[in-house]
Amino acid sequence: MKHRYLLLVVLFLTLFRFTAQAQQQAEKTVTGNFQHVLFEQFATQLEAQTKLHFYFNPAAVDSLFITLQVQDVPVSTALERAFQNTRFHFAIDDENRVFITSGITLEPTLADSFFSTEKPNDLANTPRRDAAVPANAPSRSRYIREAEAKIYEFGNGMPRGGKVTLAGHVRDLKSGEPVVGATIYSEAPAIGTSTDQFGYYSLTMPAGRYDLKVRGIGIKNTRRQVVLGGDGKLEIEVEEDITPLKEVVIEAEKDKNVSGMQMGLEKLDIKTLRQVPTAFGETDILRVVLTLPGVKSVGEGSTGLNVRGGATDQNLILFNGTTIYNPSHLFGFFSAFNPDILQSVELYKSAIPAKYGGRLSSVLEIKTREGNKKKLSGSGGIGPLTSRFTLEGPIVKDKSAFIISGRTSYSDWILRRLSNSSFRQSSASFYDISAHVSHQLNDKNSLYATGYISSDRFRLASDTTYHYRNQNASLKWQHNFNNKLYGVLTGAYSHYAYDITSEKNPVNASRLKYGIKQTNLQADFSYFPNSKHTIDFGVSSLLYHITPGSLTPLGGESLISTNVLAREQAVESAIYASDRIDLSQRLSLSLGLRYSLFNALGPRDVYQYAPGESRTETSITDTLRYNSGKVLATYHGPEYRASLRYGLTDNSSVKASYNRTRQYIHQLSNTASVSPADIWKLSDANIRPQVGDQYSIGYYHNFRANTIETSVEAYYKKLHDFVDYKSGATLILNHHIETDIVNAEGKAYGVEVLVKKLTGKINGWISYTYSRSLVRVNAGTTSDMINGGRYYPSNFDKPHDVTMIGNYRFSRRFSSSLNFTYSTGRPITLPLAKYYVANSLRVYYSDRNAYRVPDYYRVDFGLNIEGNHKVKKLAHSSWTLGVYNLTGRRNPYSVYFKAENGQIRGYKLSIFGQPIPTITYNFKF
Repeated sequence: MKHRYLLLVVLFLTLFRFTAQAQQQAEKTVTGNFQHVLFEQFATQLEAQTKLHFYFNPAAVDSLFITLQVQDVPVSTALERAFQNTRFHFAIDDENRVFITSGITLEPTLADSFFSTEKPNDLANTPRRDAAVPANAPSRSRYIREAEAKIYEFGNGMPRGGKVTLAGHVRDLKSGEPVVGATIYSEAPAIGTSTDQFGYYSLTMPAGRYDLKVRGIGIKNTRRQVVLGGDGKLEIEVEEDITPLKEVVIEAEKDKNVSGMQMGLEKLDIKTLRQVPTAFGETDILRVVLTLPGVKSVGEGSTGLNVRGGATDQNLILFNGTTIYNPSHLFGFFSAFNPDILQSVELYKSAIPAKYGGRLSSVLEIKTREGNKKKLSGSGGIGPLTSRFTLEGPIVKDKSAFIISGRTSYSDWILRRLSNSSFRQSSASFYDISAHVSHQLNDKNSLYATGYISSDRFRLASDTTYHYRNQNASLKWQHNFNNKLYGVLTGAYSHYAYDITSEKNPVNASRLKYGIKQTNLQADFSYFPNSKHTIDFGVSSLLYHITPGSLTPLGGESLISTNVLAREQAVESAIYASDRIDLSQRLSLSLGLRYSLFNALGPRDVYQYAPGESRTETSITDTLRYNSGKVLATYHGPEYRASLRYGLTDNSSVKASYNRTRQYIHQLSNTASVSPADIWKLSDANIRPQVGDQYSIGYYHNFRANTIETSVEAYYKKLHDFVDYKSGATLILNHHIETDIVNAEGKAYGVEVLVKKLTGKINGWISYTYSRSLVRVNAGTTSDMINGGRYYPSNFDKPHDVTMIGNYRFSRRFSSSLNFTYSTGRPITLPLAKYYVANSLRVYYSDRNAYRVPDYYRVDFGLNIEGNHKVKKLAHSSWTLGVYNLTGRRNPYSVYFKAENGQIRGYKLSIFGQPIPTITYNFKF
């Protein structure tokens, strides 16, 4: 009896102790005087006084200020007073976690049957109520609420130890389209991954039970509860996020700039693109890309990109895997891509992944949507110069879908209303058509097909008609070997051609034609051995066919002689492999190697020049003839990729990278901006490929719970065999083009500063770039040297650049944008004097690019007006109003000189010298 009595006393005292501890935990008290402090700071001070941990959405509370004075009051009482007369609620669970919600309440306890031993019969599982799903969440569909409440079990039993792999896709609930860049992760242990361009993910982790969080750009946060006893496949469907403030950056990627491995990467969502006003009221992805740090153009009306001091031809522009050689319409006034079909845009400025090659400066990857797999839908817009329409829908519901879009212009009515009679006789028009089809054959195989065509035809104040066109097609086959390995086989075709005709004068009537074709085959594989390694490897090969130019007479009266350049062809192949390694939670390393091989092929005549002399037609010593398919020149070499990330704190990190790239094709242009008459030239026995090395280092820090991103990146680039031209070079129909080309060396360096806030009513970014781009021609003979062999500014050297993108949302239906851009004027070469030689007037010019045009600045304003947000409507519409160049500044595009009355006078040419108002009607059904 005594033993029983002592045992009861011990049990009673133990129970009393646990009860007292529980009461003490529930009655934690806080003290403080909080005067108009942000809720995030308020929560931080409460955590410092207690063992509580707060969980909340920073974007939801970024405008919540707390004014409260308390003295030894329970936490629950302090929170009740703080949230009085607000829409916020709180819930405290048994593990010292405080959940803050807006508009809904949470029940932090589990249902009685939560630990039931009943097992599901299939992967869908029988729903079990999980308290983390709000009981009254009207904004979430029933399907999502049930999916979050289920427990998904994989494998038999619960093995101890060992690794298992969970894989699948993340797709939009309404359309069935993949969600790119969504993050699937577990907080304990901290393991996560992101979906790729197909929405595919693979997550390797220890066997056990996990609460997986799913977050992504433009989707509502969700979760899935899984019990992993073996490998499994989990398909996840998510809802689109259409919050009142139209927040375009979400929690999944809010710390990507700090925690992500990639540096020099800029990602743009289509929602962000639509907020930036452009010249003619249509969303223009290239215009928005130009607002990013380190990206410039030589002037207004040009879509040529100069990235970190590189030339326009040093950018690889990919549209669903196909190469786009001319990404613009109408001399650069419009980009070549219909915004309604786009899904995302990614720009790699440094640390270029090993799978990409062939260009020195950057890779701009443009991806389209797959189309709605659930129902037929459409969208479009009508503007003053262009109209567009997109239609999408399922072919086989939930398995295959199509999306097709078209765009056309009707700008002649504006030209006919201009005061200048020459312009009234001008005409300008273009169209483009994009189509994409996706089909899921089975759980392991999917097919994707893309087609794109565009055509431009215009005649501006002359008898010359310009016509150029793009034709692109790609076919992709994705195969999942298992949860850890999948591959994508891609076949692509790209064709760009132009012809310039002149028919007004029958005697000089002619047609100039040019064309380039590219056919490539590429196999890419991704392997996920575990959560610390991601291995990518693959091979590629592409075949070039170039028709360098042909001039033929038009009509029987033409006296023009036929002039045809010999065609060119070459094969460029590569093999690559890369591995991302997480050495620790703070330290990550990525290593890659790409080896490229280039073979220039016949039939060609290769001219030999006298050594030590400047290349001219008179210095030709021999001609070597190569038959069709014979290799006339071979270039090859390794391309290194390396990057390192070290996390200083949870909110800051430093990164460094190095990459070497090789470029075997060159764009030859006698204009500062991109022109449809530019030509592409392959490397051969006389023109060497370009080689570039880039070193980058950056510091990244986020503020206010990752709602404000800041970064500073510095870079240095060294370019070898950079293509430049002799003074007075002839580039069109030149049978000895190598005599007017010189191999130069270049260097570029700079610093990019970015501050970005993309949440809340006020959002946008401010960037400042200081950069220099210098060229030196110090090889060959003295006559080939430029500026005495010294470094001189390149055509796109613009040291200072400031851009501000500011958006303000007044309400659910009204939002506005105000953009500001400033940059240093680009370099030019000026005539300094005139003189006579043998009774002939000559002009003496300055050193190349020794002067600059005036600085450039511009202010744009835009207003977006949306229709009502009723769910059941035939169509949803919106209006976009804007003013491009609000201040009417006449920014000089170029400076030119004319001889008038024996004097040389200078003039400035402006493209948009006055405000340009626009209005566009958009609809979606």
